[in-house]
Amino acid sequence: MNKDYPRSARIGSQIQEVVSEILVKKIKDPRLSGAAVTDVRMSGDLSCAYIYFSVYGSGKEVVENAEKGFKSAKGFFKKAVGNQLHLRYTPDLKFIFDFTIENARRMDELLKTLKEKENWSEDGEQDY
Repeated sequence: MNKDYPRSARIGSQIQEVVSEILVKKIKDPRLSGAAVTDVRMSGDLSCAYIYFSVYGSGKEVVENAEKGFKSAKGFFKKAVGNQLHLRYTPDLKFIFDFTIENARRMDELLKTLKEKENWSEDGEQDY
């Protein structure tokens, strides 16, 4: 196993694989049907895994439903992580909506609007 990066990063990566696989293959909850794990960050003592997710679709209701779905399936995910990773202590799992994709989409829309308003050309020069 490559030890060029900290143990917390390796365990986070393994947890991301396990949770992603469960989302695709085992979870039947419709609230999680469009969810995907984008990142996992571990606390320094490995007692907590912060699992960042995104959801296909937009709107506050979709995100809230996904958060409720993750909350209800938390025990199932934790048991699977513990069984597959064989850690001495299975970390607590906290599911957090990842705003990165939403923020990037919003920024792209703002830039597009600015470009249309200001008549900017593709090369960054203003057309007169």
